[in-house]
Amino acid sequence: MSTIISACWQYLRAFVLIYLCLFVGNAISALLPITIPGSILGMLLLFALLASQILPAHWVKPGCHVLIRYMALLFVPIGVGVMSYYDELTSQFGPLVVSCVVSTFITMLVVVYSSHMVHRERIIGAPADEETGGKE
Repeated sequence: MSTIISACWQYLRAFVLIYLCLFVGNAISALLPITIPGSILGMLLLFALLASQILPAHWVKPGCHVLIRYMALLFVPIGVGVMSYYDELTSQFGPLVVSCVVSTFITMLVVVYSSHMVHRERIIGAPADEETGGKE
């Protein structure tokens, strides 16, 4: 019986913490002069709490596993909502495809450049000006 209560407590704590971050993100979003979705701010808040280890990861892990397990089911209402705009999507198909291709290409370039900068060969223990070849 105590294991059932313990499991229920872990799930309840995980969902309360996740939703608390969501609600705080929505509140911050309402206060900001620019438009940033509250869910994104809540996710960033949750990430910051987990990364700084203020919030232990094992507290939110049970809820995360449930959400990830049923993630495909959570996309059904969004898909149905998109289908209600079928006429608008077909009339704007060309600009949508162009913007997707261009943004994908830009994202790939940024990732390639960032990866190149992060993984470039460095000499361990050398002064900073020797690594750059004396160029500044």
